[in-house]
Amino acid sequence: MKLLDNVISDRGSKYSVSGGPVTSRAEVDAFLKDLKKNKKFAKATHNTWAVLLPDGPLKADDGEAGAGNVILRMLEREGVENHVIVVTRWFGGKHLGGDRFRHVAEAVRLYLADA
Repeated sequence: MKLLDNVISDRGSKYSVSGGPVTSRAEVDAFLKDLKKNKKFAKATHNTWAVLLPDGPLKADDGEAGAGNVILRMLEREGVENHVIVVTRWFGGKHLGGDRFRHVAEAVRLYLADA
């Protein structure tokens, strides 16, 4: 598992991004379970993720409507397959509006650049 912690901070909200190789939905679930063993991530407001698998794309917004789709489109553009990327957000008390999508995209960019 690769983890970039506290990559973005805006109006109290904090973002981290993590990821790793997977080949099935069961491995995605195991990855998320492993991530959430860390109490900090288990208590996060959102753990949004996406992956391109041979069976097709999978994504989950975890309450951050549309964020999984942002991650999925970036994976498709970069041709990254069999690798789940999770963007974690801790809500800071102020709504970010459309900026939240910009932050999700930036977190994924930082993750891919660090690969």
